[in-house]
Amino acid sequence: MTDPTADPTPPRRPRPTGPVQYRGDDLTPERGPGLGCFRIQLVVLVFFIILTPLTVVWNWPFAISAALLFAVIGLLLVTGQTIIFLLRLVAADRRGRRRPLSSDTKTVGELEDAGAPSDDHPPLPLDDGTPPEGPVRQ
Repeated sequence: MTDPTADPTPPRRPRPTGPVQYRGDDLTPERGPGLGCFRIQLVVLVFFIILTPLTVVWNWPFAISAALLFAVIGLLLVTGQTIIFLLRLVAADRRGRRRPLSSDTKTVGELEDAGAPSDDHPPLPLDDGTPPEGPVRQ
């Protein structure tokens, strides 16, 4: 009989703290679309979103209205992918250890980098994969 309180999920591996990878290379702002390209995409998308229903009101040919509708769908796809790429660039830029703006104390990362334990707390033991003694709070 197995223990019903045992956690069946394996422990997670620590996340790498290096640069963000994109297709095997570091994610850099020099590669891919930029903010200017995104702004142009947004302007064209807004223009087509406004123009598409107006073509129906103005009784333009059905083919033009349909083409504009498909163009809006395509621009939504391209613009969405561009915003995801740009957000990943922002995440790559902000990745790493930063001090919170309103904090006067050192962060855990700064303490680890300094190699000295803080004055308030003793150093924590390393996680060697052995289960801790006693009950675990979740």
